[in-house]
Amino acid sequence: MHDPVISFEAEICARRAALAILRECEPATKAARARALFDAVCAEPARIDPEATLEEPADLPGRPARPALVEPSSLKRRSMQSDAGRAVLLHALAHIEFNAINLALDAAWRFSSMPRDFYLDWLKVAAEEAYHFSLLNARLAEFGHAYGDFPAHDGLWEMAQRTRDDVLARMALVPRTLEARGLDASPPIRKRLAQAGDHASAAILDVILRDEIGHVLIGNRWFRFLCDGANLDPHATYERLAAQYHAPKLRGPFNFEARREAGFDEAELRALAGLDDAG
Repeated sequence: MHDPVISFEAEICARRAALAILRECEPATKAARARALFDAVCAEPARIDPEATLEEPADLPGRPARPALVEPSSLKRRSMQSDAGRAVLLHALAHIEFNAINLALDAAWRFSSMPRDFYLDWLKVAAEEAYHFSLLNARLAEFGHAYGDFPAHDGLWEMAQRTRDDVLARMALVPRTLEARGLDASPPIRKRLAQAGDHASAAILDVILRDEIGHVLIGNRWFRFLCDGANLDPHATYERLAAQYHAPKLRGPFNFEARREAGFDEAELRALAGLDDAG
């Protein structure tokens, strides 16, 4: 028996369905619907309508009343040697993945007149981020907590808002900048979890890193596609956009192997190596 909401979404424009899911507030429902939409579109790609004109509602993104959103500086780090500290970490990661669902859905509905594969790529990302969120939320429950129990910050969605009118800036600064930072952060977090004996949580980090390499690769692919179409140099264009939209400054250490797999070229990696050495 199919969920009637999911079945309905599969029968309408996939981008319109992505917008409807983006407005969903309940996290587990959003995650399930994102995964179901990708399955439906894989079965019938013609339901993607690149030219559909969609109006932006005022209630984006859909999210629950909790967690409370605070300034990043007010969030304190806790030791991973305690269950309480690991619960806080898992919650922070779950919040990142919940926001990542929203970011991928937003890319899928917002930007019209892109190739059909652009939308399929971002619906795939949304589905995989939904899977990550579900893994982390289930693990969090094993610590006696639920998503919303701890405060979080809104940095990822703030960049989505800044780049809402510019698909080139969105590709440059969300997957290639903010999400790529996860490639650098995952290995040391995983190492500390394993050192604390939390191998179940460390295994989730392995899944996330594997998939996030693919997500950043998708961002690199479409950033370069757009640069090529506009006859823009990707390196100079990235620097211009990072300054224009106030992207966070990159700091090492960097996961060069993962970044190479994710499509960063050798010139970009050399620039990062210079930042790493300077730090």
